[in-house]
This record gives sequence, C-alpha cells and structure tokens, in this order.
Amino acid sequence: MNKVVVAMSTLRIVSGSIEIMAALLMLRLNQVDKALVVNSSLAFVGPIILLSTTAIGLAGLSFKLSPSKLLWLTAGIACLLIGVFKK
Repeated sequence: MNKVVVAMSTLRIVSGSIEIMAALLMLRLNQVDKALVVNSSLAFVGPIILLSTTAIGLAGLSFKLSPSKLLWLTAGIACLLIGVFKK
C-alpha cells in the first residue's frame, strides 16, 4: 500500500471518529447550549484535518509532478482554502 494514501485515509478515519464521538456526546449531554459548544469545537477539527490531508497529498505528489503542475495544483488548493475560510 502507498504510505501517503494510508496516512491520508488514517487522518480521515480519525476525523470521522471525532465527529461520531461528538455526536454521541451531544446526545449524552442532552442540552442545546452544551451541544452547540460541542458542535462549535468541531469547527476547529475540520479545517485542521483538511489542511493536514492536503499537505500530505501534496508532499506525496511533489516527486511525481513537474514544478509547473505542482504550482497549478497548489494555486487551486489555495483558492479552495480561501473560499472555505473567507467569511
């Protein structure tokens, strides 16, 4: 198996597990205000996982792509991140 793919998928499994644990915690707390706090804390996890997974993928591709293609790919990811984080 490709180590880069394993690392990327592991991060996504961790992210999904955190989401499921947060949902179970919300059910256990059974209060809207506390569930909202748990949900808001997930807003930190998503972007961190996105950036980490993207960085690992770029590092894995950097040896296979020409510098110009890597630059275009990085520019596209930068546009995606600007769109996600822009308020």
